[in-house]
Amino acid sequence: MSTPVEDRLRARIAAEGPLPVEDVMAEANAAYYARGTAIGAAGDFITAPEISQVFGEVVGLWTAVVWQLLGMPKPVSLVECGPGRGTLMADALRALAPVPAFREALEVHLVETSPALREVQCATLGDAVTAWHDGLETLPDRPLLLIANEFLDALPVRQYVRVGAAWHLRRVDVDADGAFRFVTGEPVAADDLDPRVRARAPDGAIAEVCPAARDVVAAVARRVAARGGAAVFIDYGHAVSAGGDTLQAVRRHAQHPVLQGLGTVDLTAHVDFQALAESAESAGVLSHGPVDQGSWLRALGAEMRAAQLCRHANENQAEAVRSGVRRLIDPGEMGTLFRVFAVTAPGLASPPGFEGT
Repeated sequence: MSTPVEDRLRARIAAEGPLPVEDVMAEANAAYYARGTAIGAAGDFITAPEISQVFGEVVGLWTAVVWQLLGMPKPVSLVECGPGRGTLMADALRALAPVPAFREALEVHLVETSPALREVQCATLGDAVTAWHDGLETLPDRPLLLIANEFLDALPVRQYVRVGAAWHLRRVDVDADGAFRFVTGEPVAADDLDPRVRARAPDGAIAEVCPAARDVVAAVARRVAARGGAAVFIDYGHAVSAGGDTLQAVRRHAQHPVLQGLGTVDLTAHVDFQALAESAESAGVLSHGPVDQGSWLRALGAEMRAAQLCRHANENQAEAVRSGVRRLIDPGEMGTLFRVFAVTAPGLASPPGFEGT
């Protein structure tokens, strides 16, 4: 059965011809996240804050330390992009109770476009939220501490295909039966590809960029450079720019065909952290990392916090705490798959977890 998104895309293709991959991904994900049912055991995927409260607590305390490094500005905006069900922010705010000066100085701002998810976040966080925003443009003009966990991977990617010596835009078309398929489009300059990726790519290779992710990081960096602050981005992807097709779909916690059920499946792609660092540094800020999520969480005391929780728990609860933190930290789980990247105002000392990077 066709989805409303698929019907709209077929109509666009009939009118405009095959669509760029990034257009299809953007429209599909906008509809998918508007439903507000993606996250959790009953949804399609589970994120780190839903696995263990320790994750949000550690992230919250990280922002407190960075606030102190900044000279404790008042007021300061604590911002989360793509806050899901509000779990991370709820855990972060609870962990900040021992830092009352920071708690009093901050205002919580959430960047969220889905009305359904805003309702869930409101139920979770209540009056703790100062305002919701559709984008970064309407955030207050003041120092900010920004958190983005599994946000960048859902932004639309542009894909290219190498044919002989030329790069072509990769597009999406429909076949005679109305099924979506990838096709090779017109030759393009592909100037936004990393030069090393361009040089190494063989005939038939696919490469991708994410202009939207670069734009987000650059916009955050400009705010940090102008007003002070820091941002931390946690996601999976490449530490160094690399070629390849990383676009994937997930439904009910399992891999799903990318072009089936558009608007009802989670479409994501690997984050290019090298490209993000270049975008940030060109805006005049410092970049840090990326470092492995497991190493970062260990450096911030996640295992110590888990042990503390276990001392006040029964055996079943303690095992749930231990297994959750293992999943976040262990190399065989999320520990090396996910990476952490930060940007800070010029002149600021390396933030916790990035010392020596």
